[in-house]
Amino acid sequence: MANFSFEITSEVDLQEVDNAVNQAAKELSQRYDFKNSKASVEFDRKEKKITLVADDDFKLRALTDILTLRLAKRGVSAKSFNFDEPQRAFEGYLRQEVKICMGIDKERAKELTGIIKGLGAKVQTQIEGEKIKVSSAKKDELQAVIAYLRSLDFSVPLGFGNYR
Repeated sequence: MANFSFEITSEVDLQEVDNAVNQAAKELSQRYDFKNSKASVEFDRKEKKITLVADDDFKLRALTDILTLRLAKRGVSAKSFNFDEPQRAFEGYLRQEVKICMGIDKERAKELTGIIKGLGAKVQTQIEGEKIKVSSAKKDELQAVIAYLRSLDFSVPLGFGNYR
């Protein structure tokens, strides 16, 4: 009897993040309200973080809005980002770190497996590092689980792959 499976992951396309940051920086240089401002947005791919620098709180909020809008237009979920509290930087500027969350941590993985088991479907779940493998003898069971998880508003964006 064949066993079918799929994996639940939470990944962020770093190239799309890079493109969104570049678009935000371009818009920043063209906006009148940021003229003669030291505001900037930078993406560190290796550290998986974005650094926002602005003159004051108002400009930092505007810069955050620009960035989130650009990320949304590129199909990157806002749930993947963890915005730290703004910090005072050099000469009175504000600096804010935005961390990119990759993978599903153990706490959320346990929460997801509990949700799946609560469905009553005849599936097995297995946590494998930062992803969850769901398997069943019937494809219909797996498709029902995927459909239910897509309807949830979970705290991290969920991706489904390796459907076999």
